[in-house]
Amino acid sequence: MGEENQDIKIVLDLETTGLDYKREKIIEFAGIKLVNNEITEEYETLINPRQEIRHSSIEIHGITPDMVKDSPTIEEVMPKITDFIKDYPIIAHNGIFDHSFLNRASWKVYGERIKNPKIDTFFMYKEVFPEEHSHGLESLLKRFNIDLPVIHRAMSDARGLAYAYPHLRNFYEKKLEWQFSQLDNIEYLFERYLRLQGTIQMMQSEMADLKSIFKLYFDENYPEITSTTGEVLTCNTKKVYSYDSDTLVEALSWTNHNKKAFKPNLNYVEKLINDTDTDDNLREKLLESRTDLREARSVAIIKPDMPGVKV
Repeated sequence: MGEENQDIKIVLDLETTGLDYKREKIIEFAGIKLVNNEITEEYETLINPRQEIRHSSIEIHGITPDMVKDSPTIEEVMPKITDFIKDYPIIAHNGIFDHSFLNRASWKVYGERIKNPKIDTFFMYKEVFPEEHSHGLESLLKRFNIDLPVIHRAMSDARGLAYAYPHLRNFYEKKLEWQFSQLDNIEYLFERYLRLQGTIQMMQSEMADLKSIFKLYFDENYPEITSTTGEVLTCNTKKVYSYDSDTLVEALSWTNHNKKAFKPNLNYVEKLINDTDTDDNLREKLLESRTDLREARSVAIIKPDMPGVKV
């Protein structure tokens, strides 16, 4: 059977020197070729990053500088990686992480990004099983009774994901099939949704009312309470500080913590761009900072005008 008649995907996992793809490097690559959901080929390699491996990362994956010092560099390895993944769809758990590092490596070696379609099993898992407390790889393997430890080494984790993916894909496709089958029932489902929404809002109000009494109870310095099933009603306190924003910006502006501490308010940026009072030079710079355009759809429910209420 020719490849054009087969379902071929690449499951991959990376280990890196750190989390920031712009500063850190890949130190281990593992890829598994799935043909019609069966493992047919594997490729793995350690990679010498020619830079420090962060201690926090070593604690996660256990890969030390001594383990990679005699390994090939990314310039030597990237041709083998691209030959292995070709243009097949790439499957990864929290794929933005792996895809960002691979893109960076491909750009460094070839001057272009990889073009493989992306399949993120983290997103799929959240869609199919939103009630899970965690949607990490360990939780995914446990959900499908795959008895492989998550040890944060590339091949071990990629193999676990390769075993889990066919099961997850089956559930994901069945969910989509069921959703499409319900489109003719949309008016009825909307009514059901409103009933659920009303019930939940009422219950949330009741719970908030009870929690206010719990807070009052602890404000009066009463002790913890243990339920008959073991849950403990307690009260935790934490210190909440205010910060001078100018001093904070100055302190963090030259560190790699800057982006995490100051996440841009994109809604405010859009408001500035569309505000007629915004300086033209500022608007031009803001427009230049845009990288791409996509449409984000969100569902909204508009309440009818209430009698006697003026808007």
